[in-house]
Amino acid sequence: MTTPAHNPPPTDTGAPGTEPLDIEALLLQLRRKQGTWVDWAAACQTLQKTGMSPQAIFEGTGFEPIQQNQIVVAGQVYQSITGGAVSEAVLEHFTARGSDSLYELRILAKEDRAKAVQFIYDQGLDSEEVRDIAKALKEYAYRSEPPKGFTEHPGDAVAFSYWGLARQKSDLQARSRLIAQGLRFAHSAGARSAIEKLLTDFAVVKEKPAPRLPLFRLETDTDIPCVVQLLGEWPLSAQAFQSAPPAEPDPLFGIVHSSSAQQAWVPVPGWQVVVTSQDPVGLLLPFNKLPGQTDSSVSENVLVLVDRQQQAWDDNSYFAVAGDDGQLAMRWFDTEPSTPLLGRVIVIVRPKKVLDEDYTQELWQIDE
Repeated sequence: MTTPAHNPPPTDTGAPGTEPLDIEALLLQLRRKQGTWVDWAAACQTLQKTGMSPQAIFEGTGFEPIQQNQIVVAGQVYQSITGGAVSEAVLEHFTARGSDSLYELRILAKEDRAKAVQFIYDQGLDSEEVRDIAKALKEYAYRSEPPKGFTEHPGDAVAFSYWGLARQKSDLQARSRLIAQGLRFAHSAGARSAIEKLLTDFAVVKEKPAPRLPLFRLETDTDIPCVVQLLGEWPLSAQAFQSAPPAEPDPLFGIVHSSSAQQAWVPVPGWQVVVTSQDPVGLLLPFNKLPGQTDSSVSENVLVLVDRQQQAWDDNSYFAVAGDDGQLAMRWFDTEPSTPLLGRVIVIVRPKKVLDEDYTQELWQIDE
């Protein structure tokens, strides 16, 4: 089988002084599924680094793009637990199988993955269970210290999650199932004791709801200030007047880009929350990437304003934090987190709806 013609791989991608990559050998290895899934992940990643697209790899090997993504990410998690981080038995087990389970651990910090992998191995969990386990461990890691009676052990972290869910249930059958799950995973005596108390304490504690996002939509033209470039004070030389680079306003939020520097400015209405902020910065984000938003049909961008000076936690706000991959993330914490807060989200602005985008370009539409 030949490599797809629409995206041919380079014939020699090796660095100077190294052996060139044998692209056909990698494709053949994947087609025949030679070696372990760890080998397949390394081969997929190598092919992608040569410039081959996931679709081209699929056409040449039969590995679908979604499968490539899973094993490559799982392979990265696998590499983070090598070098003695886990026992040989555990590493051997996950070398032979379990890429789907390791993929679910991508959300955990590198230092937490080894403990999670050992816990998953000891408990004999499948990937469906691991998805819930990983979420529980992630939320537990945000706490500045373990809750009373619980420890840092992964089993206690998972048990605490089930303890919290059980307290919210009034249905005794559902409550009992969650208590049983909590007791299954509890590691310390304190955690087991806390969960066992729910067998006689039937008080229902409702889950603390996440606060509403500070989301507003620009409604009128007067909500959108117009940014005009300031060239300086009079007297001003003709050269300075003529040489000033033109501003390039974006129609969505009126963002102004300068052709002379890698900077942009965005005008926002003088709302009280903006005026009283100390160090506001803005960023654009797809609406469906906001916390709690799952409607993929909404494609518009929103403007998120974050005050970088407001780094004190409160449970009524969303905060900007650094994710495990180093990318900026927006999160709400019901308890004080251990992760550093980079700023509080003060307002999220949706653009003004314009039914006819050419409407404002017609001179006769401008108010006298």
